[in-house]
Amino acid sequence: MEFHSPPHHPLSRRGFLSWAGGGLGGAAALSLLGTGRSESLVPAFRPRARRAIHICLCGGLSQVDSFDYKPELVKRHGQAMPSTERLDPFFGKVGPLRAPDWEFKQRGRSGLWVSDLFPRIAGVADELCVIRSMVADSSNHTPATFQENSGFRFNGFPAMGSWISYAMGSENENLPAFVVLPDARGLPAGTTANWANGFLPARHQGVALQSRGAPVRDLVPAREVSAEHERDSLRLLARLNAGHLAATGADDVLEARLHSYELAARMQLAVPEVTDMQHESEATREAYGMNADDTRDFGRNCLLARRLLERGVRFVQLFSGGAFGSPRINWDGHENVKENHTGEAIRIDQPVAALLKDLQQRGLLEDTLVLFTSEFGRTPYAQSESGKVGPGRDHHPHGFSVWMAGAGLKRGFAYGATDEFGHTAVQDPVTWPDFHATVLHLLGLDHKALTCYHNGINRRLTNVSGDVMHGVLA
Repeated sequence: MEFHSPPHHPLSRRGFLSWAGGGLGGAAALSLLGTGRSESLVPAFRPRARRAIHICLCGGLSQVDSFDYKPELVKRHGQAMPSTERLDPFFGKVGPLRAPDWEFKQRGRSGLWVSDLFPRIAGVADELCVIRSMVADSSNHTPATFQENSGFRFNGFPAMGSWISYAMGSENENLPAFVVLPDARGLPAGTTANWANGFLPARHQGVALQSRGAPVRDLVPAREVSAEHERDSLRLLARLNAGHLAATGADDVLEARLHSYELAARMQLAVPEVTDMQHESEATREAYGMNADDTRDFGRNCLLARRLLERGVRFVQLFSGGAFGSPRINWDGHENVKENHTGEAIRIDQPVAALLKDLQQRGLLEDTLVLFTSEFGRTPYAQSESGKVGPGRDHHPHGFSVWMAGAGLKRGFAYGATDEFGHTAVQDPVTWPDFHATVLHLLGLDHKALTCYHNGINRRLTNVSGDVMHGVLA
């Protein structure tokens, strides 16, 4: 590959090694993946989708304030929960039943119930397939977020995007198969372990692009170098690495690093192009909310996700919400659900709705899978020690809502149900292995056949369980 940097004083030996180790090598360490498809699998089924976007709401979206309409909560606001329910909130503060803070309405031709928390997403309700009966195994953020992403409550297991990269590869040799767009305010619970490759080859971990500033740190040298100097330096580095590999034998991490240097060189051209929004129309930028302070960051990520998918990236993951603590910058509405969820919803509602409309208008929604999830939901009763109806809700894994949209799915459809209070999944409960099995099925992959032998076990994304939700398939 030829480079066209203007002639310049070359970097010193120390400067070059610093750049190679922390610059281009930083991109290598960041990505540690190549675009070769030697491990790609032949689809087990006719794939409905070729690519996917996963929007993760960190902290716990309240299902009874968003997608799971429960009139009984309005009627019995302030009353105690029936003793027959299993009440084990994370902080043990069980208050009275609490009505939703937003009005629910039936939306579109389908009549799908969506609250005013998401007025723009409500406008595309006829595209949504809402799952109202999700269950998780933990009410603690970090293990629940790990399970949402990898199927396991511990770190060290491959993320769903890594499995998809392992199975399908990328359609663009200049871009990775799995790209992550974190919230500009911080990383999710568990940080980068949520997009790790685990025991899969190292080149399948997610490549995180920054939501502000340069998309990839140290992708280009801090000082310009001539094309000839850069070419010769990279050739020398490749020879040294290849010689080391030949002398030491097979080494997954080193091989991945070699691939990553090659990819990083190609990304020097591809990343600036894909992240350049200037060629998008003003109407498109306005639709995604890029001209408003509240929606600019997430709107940029949603538009960037569409551009990445158009260029052959298989799996793009967007995070809404970041680090935990005070002030809260996520969906963890312990103190005040209305205040918390209002602020977080304003950031994402317009961009997510614009993304769905944009994909549909471009004909991409027919073979793109859009996922919208949270690690768990929130209690239908108030988080209170006084017995009064307080403004907050606690963590809740026993019945909550997520949605999917796009390729191969029923539209304007609700699957499963919780009880009359929105507390427990009572009809068609869906576990994370069920959810992951369905995602893989839509991509043409059999979750039982997609395995990697590790420590004496044929590991898979769905562990030893999981059933495809045939009821959501069109």
